[in-house]
Amino acid sequence: GRDTYSPPSVNQPIRIEEYHKEPGFWMVSEITMMLHAGSHVAFTKHYSADGETAEHVLLDRTCGEAVLIDLIPIEPDHDITPEDVTAAAPEIRPGDVVLVRTGWSDVAWGDFPRYYVGSPACTPEAARWLAGTGAKAIGFDCFPERAAKQQNYLPSEFVVHEIIGDSGAILMQTLTNLGAVPAKERFMFCAAFLKVSGGEGAPARFFAILD
Repeated sequence: GRDTYSPPSVNQPIRIEEYHKEPGFWMVSEITMMLHAGSHVAFTKHYSADGETAEHVLLDRTCGEAVLIDLIPIEPDHDITPEDVTAAAPEIRPGDVVLVRTGWSDVAWGDFPRYYVGSPACTPEAARWLAGTGAKAIGFDCFPERAAKQQNYLPSEFVVHEIIGDSGAILMQTLTNLGAVPAKERFMFCAAFLKVSGGEGAPARFFAILD
């Protein structure tokens, strides 16, 4: 909605302008938003000038068999370590979609800037462990970059994006409702993103298919 803000690197709200044609009722809306506002996927063009963009990424790279790493309970502002993820991780197979549950989006989404500055963050070491599983897509229901909590930071400090993207995996952000998927069973999952030509990221609808 209009109260949704993009990550603090640009800190822009979503803007919706309504247009109407008369007589009668006919409405068409124009939306202005960052491609990284709300639920979205990020591609390597986000941090690399020669990275890939949305139109070159097939949906089979964000859809498929998935597993959940359930870190509940976890404190706000916690640094997720390799020990955290290995203790909670089920068997992960190469080519899986891996989802990391902290519960943060469920309790803090819409409360800006608290959502970003209070979020659990992923350490580079935990990101390397996740990337090393051979997962094709890795998603968080929090904002995983520690650097974003600082007043000033450099794009190069967004190390989780680089570690996951350079491994060949797709980074998925701002998932919600991960408590609805099983922690000990495999399930089908899809991140259906907009095929934005030249887009370094894209809004996405995340959904699981459960028996």
